[in-house]
Amino acid sequence: MENPPITISRRNLLTVTAALGLLPTFDAVARSADRRKPNILFIMADDLGYADLGCYGSHHIKTPNLDRLASQGAQLFQGYANSSVCSATRTALITGRYQYRLPCGLEEPIAMSKIGLPSNVPTLPGLLRKLGYHTALIGKWHLGPMPDFSPLDRGYDSFFGISDGGSDYFEHGLLGKANLYEGRSPVERAGYLTDLLGSKTVDQLDEAAATGLPFFISLHFTAPHWPWEGPEDEAIAKTIANPIHMDGGNLKTYAAMVESMDDNVGRVLDKLDRLNLSDNTIVVFTSDNGGERFSETWPFIGAKTELLEGGIRVPLIIRWPRHIGAGSTSQQVMISMDFVPTLLAAAGMEQRRMSGFDGENLLDILTGKAPEHSRTLFWRYNAAEQAAVREGDWKYLKIRDREYLFDLAADQRERANLKEREPERLKALKAAFAAWNATMLPYPDDAYSHNVSGDWADRYAPVKSLF
Repeated sequence: MENPPITISRRNLLTVTAALGLLPTFDAVARSADRRKPNILFIMADDLGYADLGCYGSHHIKTPNLDRLASQGAQLFQGYANSSVCSATRTALITGRYQYRLPCGLEEPIAMSKIGLPSNVPTLPGLLRKLGYHTALIGKWHLGPMPDFSPLDRGYDSFFGISDGGSDYFEHGLLGKANLYEGRSPVERAGYLTDLLGSKTVDQLDEAAATGLPFFISLHFTAPHWPWEGPEDEAIAKTIANPIHMDGGNLKTYAAMVESMDDNVGRVLDKLDRLNLSDNTIVVFTSDNGGERFSETWPFIGAKTELLEGGIRVPLIIRWPRHIGAGSTSQQVMISMDFVPTLLAAAGMEQRRMSGFDGENLLDILTGKAPEHSRTLFWRYNAAEQAAVREGDWKYLKIRDREYLFDLAADQRERANLKEREPERLKALKAAFAAWNATMLPYPDDAYSHNVSGDWADRYAPVKSLF
């Protein structure tokens, strides 16, 4: 009797070939798919001025590595920080929403308090981790004190850096308090803090590459934030009584701090090259707000803590060789909170799952698939009762009881106040700010009190429910 014919279905074929070891295992397939996702290296400076890099016009600071990064990717000239101060911007950067939706975002900045980012709020590292990414934070956290507000409970797999807003570059602490952590534990390390963060990132790249998983590494430098100490200033560090170092610093020291950061960026970029990871790694460089006393902000006026352009306009460089043309430039307006939906889209998250963010997914614009478009963005800052709206090229600015209207396309230095010439435009922008502001949490009576009333948890629920 003849044997019946063998029918080979696709399922049977896969089963047999897998059993014979002719097909990769499920884990291998998953790892292969993960490798196709872009790695992400997000580098952020602390208090860097708009024109403190050579590629943005610095007159005395040499930044060859960041200039090279700009020449290999896109340089944006209308990049903004969500706030003119550290922790408020970091709240927006990690959540993708206006910082004023959370009590910790009302602290400008978080300082000597027991408030921070709640652990139940969706974050960029947490959402990327759900997409299969290995996540690490190296550098400044500043979203709540340890141990109650550890970055390890907010989406990061590992953490090495400082928890508070500032740190001595050699002592790695403030006012006698340990501020350098590895994981959840305080640690002691010898060396200049900028170098330590660069070295740790180089090591982290080796570890991440060994896992075979895509990685998201946040390298958040403390430079060039005070105290004013360059790599050769260890002796000076021992003499500083006031951690804010109001009696120290100069242009030479500031340049040394920025140039040290640039050197370490170069070390990290070189490591990506040696690991053959540069081609499919998105590298972002920006700052958490505008520069402080020794920075350069030309052509803008204003500085950190101000909503003039110098306080919120920041350098912004994005390199992704597979998708962003080398040497490209952009006038697209982009703000810190845009990075959450933009990077999630690059990582493969579906757009329908990203409808709850205040930030905008700008991936198609950055990769040249869509044209640039105008935006309407809002800022406020409790000190001096500041408010600002940017709508297209027009900007409304309020400082206490004084109001201004600027055409940024014609007047980047915010000198020609057009409020008398354009009364209807002024009225419309004020109304837009009032309508937006009504949806945000009010500042507490005491700007640094932590008994914030309001339904902030309910307001965050629409985003929380998506994930």
